[in-house]
Amino acid sequence: MLTYVAAVILLIITPGPGVLSTAGFGAAYGFRPSLRYVLGLFLGTNMVMFAVISGLAAVVLSVPWLRVVLMAGSVGYLLYLASKIAFAGTRIAFIEAKSPPGIMGGILLQAINPKAYAVNTSLMTGFSFAPDNLLFEITSKVLITNAIWIPIHLAWLWGGVVLHRLDLPEATHRKINYLMAASMLGVVALALWSAARGAA
Repeated sequence: MLTYVAAVILLIITPGPGVLSTAGFGAAYGFRPSLRYVLGLFLGTNMVMFAVISGLAAVVLSVPWLRVVLMAGSVGYLLYLASKIAFAGTRIAFIEAKSPPGIMGGILLQAINPKAYAVNTSLMTGFSFAPDNLLFEITSKVLITNAIWIPIHLAWLWGGVVLHRLDLPEATHRKINYLMAASMLGVVALALWSAARGAA
């Protein structure tokens, strides 16, 4: 279960469209006005999670080659994000906010967010800790994921607000990007380790 908790933290905290847009909205509109957008992301990520649980997870578990393909796609996407962040240079790699935040905007982003599907597929089909009681494992995973998801996204939101107020030197911007990229590589390592355990 501790491995699962570590995976959730690394998978959610690392930059993707959800957390980067959350930070972008925080920087552009402030903390309280952006909470509606975060609520939309929360609803959207749970919709994706239950879509995975109710159908995709069963397909992936029953078709080994499809599971490998999806894992490869997830790892490839995470590596792409890591490289994009690492080479962002002196600009902190937040997604720029172009319109006011709202609940529906958050839901729609998660519906088309490949990281949301990759993360939820990885979490719900991997990192097994109660293989003899699937209902307990899935219920625990949903509760653990949401308990970690909420404070992480609120922290990203607040981080966007705070970073907007600071006049950081260019070297600090680079270090922040490298740290985010390193976290993404940690997710890749965990995903590959979990896949290797499942194949053994």
